[in-house]
Amino acid sequence: MPFVRIDALRADPAKLDGLGRAVHEALVEAIGIPADDLFQVLTSHDGTTGTFRYDPDYLGVHRDEGVVYVDITMRAGRTDEQKKALYARLAELAGQYADTEPRNLFVTLHENQFSDWSFGNGIAQYLERGQ
Repeated sequence: MPFVRIDALRADPAKLDGLGRAVHEALVEAIGIPADDLFQVLTSHDGTTGTFRYDPDYLGVHRDEGVVYVDITMRAGRTDEQKKALYARLAELAGQYADTEPRNLFVTLHENQFSDWSFGNGIAQYLERGQ
């Protein structure tokens, strides 16, 4: 069950939609989440309100105002190889669907346990199902 937040600078609705599609497809293909497991918050920042900061050359990757932050929270248990496949596929699809250069895609993963999720009604559904 991934929960995804995507933040981009001056992204129009089509770009945000493309980024959301790219992340979801990459999660389905690379780590095998169910296709109907879709929970995302997509935000475009206008560059005048709030703050959008980045180092343009951190770790030797040159990025510019096309930078996109993708923050994924998901259940623990994926291998390093699955995560590497996710990053690669996400970069490929973000370029295809949202015209985002791979160098501008900044991804973070946060892992947790079944008990860390409630899908509504104040219930820990994964625990109720006996996961």
